[in-house]
Amino acid sequence: MVEEIIELREAVDQLKEAVTSHAVVDQAIGMVVALGRITPDEGWAVLREVSQLTNIKLRNIAELVLIWGRNGDLPSDIRAPLEEALDKYGPTEIPGALSHP
Repeated sequence: MVEEIIELREAVDQLKEAVTSHAVVDQAIGMVVALGRITPDEGWAVLREVSQLTNIKLRNIAELVLIWGRNGDLPSDIRAPLEEALDKYGPTEIPGALSHP
């Protein structure tokens, strides 16, 4: 009985984490969609690509995108792959980014 309760609590904790993670990723997709004037599916692809290019978990990329949306800070090691991925789906540059000749 005690083991079942422990397992159920662990399952509930995992579900809570999944819901939180999903919300963070969805919000970041929304930012990328607005920024790049792309579809939500393309926004998902952009985040996934940045995650793969940087070898950083997608949820962490999403968190960095949201932090950038709040305070304008985006690490350069994320900015370049994000610009590269966005270039594949739309012509938009990240606001404040240096223009490439």
